[in-house]
Amino acid sequence: MIDKSIPERVRIVPIVCLAVYLIVWAVMAIHPVYFSDWLLENVLAILGVAFFVVTYRRFPLSNLSYIPLTIFMVLHAVGAHYTYAETPIGDWLAPIFGWQRNNFDRVVHFSFGLLLAYPVRELYYRIIGARGIWGIILPVDLMISFSAIYELFEWGATVIVAPQAGIAFLGAQGDPWDAQKDMALASLGAAITMAIVAAVNLWVNPDFRAECRESLRIKRRQPLGERKLAEYRDKREE
Repeated sequence: MIDKSIPERVRIVPIVCLAVYLIVWAVMAIHPVYFSDWLLENVLAILGVAFFVVTYRRFPLSNLSYIPLTIFMVLHAVGAHYTYAETPIGDWLAPIFGWQRNNFDRVVHFSFGLLLAYPVRELYYRIIGARGIWGIILPVDLMISFSAIYELFEWGATVIVAPQAGIAFLGAQGDPWDAQKDMALASLGAAITMAIVAAVNLWVNPDFRAECRESLRIKRRQPLGERKLAEYRDKREE
């Protein structure tokens, strides 16, 4: 059940976010440039949106999570329509920043880390109870992992599912280091967000410094490994 103590004006934000995304997605679904690429790009997007919709009643996120999630999903919907290498926004920005290629894909990979790191932090904080230093480091770590997994997904989907859409889906534009640069930008975006979160907590949260110290305190002085296995064996033999 949704927490009734949450004001209605606050609960309306996720609904607005979903409506905005669905409108943009529907428009971008009309005559995509490469239909097979559009299908591949939307597999994870549809699964992700469905997950947040299904879990909303039992586990609603904060508006500070839903808003950046929506912005990222809108960017992704635009990139999926045109393919990331041919998105007009990237062509418009190229002469402004002196780019030699369409860097819309790089912008979105950076946005992936920048915009999704806070929702991931919220999940860590509320489900696992990550506090202090770990509440800052683990979201960055997971965003790096997600970025690497996505690059593997791109490779696997291109080779196995739709080889004919490979060039459009990968969007490497001839750069042999495209995957590494994409992961680096996602990591940078996540690190920036968590640096801001840490700075805000240092400013407004009087318990944050104590949480950081506690998060680094050794909880178990005994090593695990073979000692823990021996302990399990002894319990089974009792």
